[in-house]
Amino acid sequence: MTDNLPAGSEATPTVHEGLEGVFAARTRLSRVDGAGGRLVLAGYELEDLAPRASFEEVVHLLWRGELPSPEQEARLAEALGSETLNETTRQVLRGAVDQGASIVEGLRMGLAVQVCDEDPRIAARQILGRMPSMLAALCRLRLGLEPVESEADSVAARFLEALLGDRATAEQVRGLETYLNTVADHGLNASTFTARVIVSTRSDLVSALTGALGALKGPLHGGAPGPVLDTLLEVGTAECAEQVLAEKLARGERLMGFGHRVYEVRDPRAEVLRAAARDVLAADTALLALADAVETTALSLLRSAKPGRRIETNVEFYTAVLLHALEVPVDAFTGVFALGRAAGWCAHCFEQLDRGRLIRPRALYVGEEGAAYSAR
Repeated sequence: MTDNLPAGSEATPTVHEGLEGVFAARTRLSRVDGAGGRLVLAGYELEDLAPRASFEEVVHLLWRGELPSPEQEARLAEALGSETLNETTRQVLRGAVDQGASIVEGLRMGLAVQVCDEDPRIAARQILGRMPSMLAALCRLRLGLEPVESEADSVAARFLEALLGDRATAEQVRGLETYLNTVADHGLNASTFTARVIVSTRSDLVSALTGALGALKGPLHGGAPGPVLDTLLEVGTAECAEQVLAEKLARGERLMGFGHRVYEVRDPRAEVLRAAARDVLAADTALLALADAVETTALSLLRSAKPGRRIETNVEFYTAVLLHALEVPVDAFTGVFALGRAAGWCAHCFEQLDRGRLIRPRALYVGEEGAAYSAR
């Protein structure tokens, strides 16, 4: 089958640029309702599941199709916690930092050198179990600190303790678990589609997740929460919000944390993360008050500047607030996003492997024909 139209054909196929509106897979993992502002994770409403479940419960739900029993949750947590970094990985992470790689670039390099079991489900546990240590080590190395190990019994606690070098509070762990659950899966987004394309060739899970991370790091996908925090710090106080944001719009700058490719209303993840940030910041509400003021002002200015469009708060806005409250470095925001989304990437890989269908769309050729080659 060729990608161009047959000679003499009068049919003109419809090209969906960016694959917008195209259904390329069937999934039981998540339903994104852009018009209604809902996100359903394997049957559960996000607002009900994310603030209450452990990350291990959500991983089991996505990977196995049901919430685990306490015994199943404990076994999964133990399997994930048993994974350690080998010396090759440690050297790669140090080398990445030494040559000035960003944290997400270092994480991509660390993922790429993992050697995992041929069974995708075992490989998934190995990769997800190692990612917290890789990410925390990169954060500490970038700060000039030595990596530390954590023997905490959950992914969230293990990452926070390895990052901070101290025991994480229950509020911190709950806040991070809520975040990881919130971003664990979100339909056929760019990084998830990348993972499915790669694994559809029967490539391995390490390759699929490395490719997915490469897609996630782009600023139009997972690389934007950092600029949200930059904006909050630039505004500084609620009284300055209107002036700073209006000047940004006048310069043609995009207000980060607002607008979404799918959601026509407020991103349901934004409210879940705002509540999580409120709980973490219970003793210091200044940042949350500033974020609320910036959000309100930004939405008002956007409605005036773009009356024909409905632009609402997206997941990135309160992601920045929550992760900053958890003392995660700004340049690690996308890496933490990847830690949560890896659960969904693996689950989509399982689905794609079960389907057994190579993903191979067509491209409509619009170039010239009939050119004659002459030697020069």
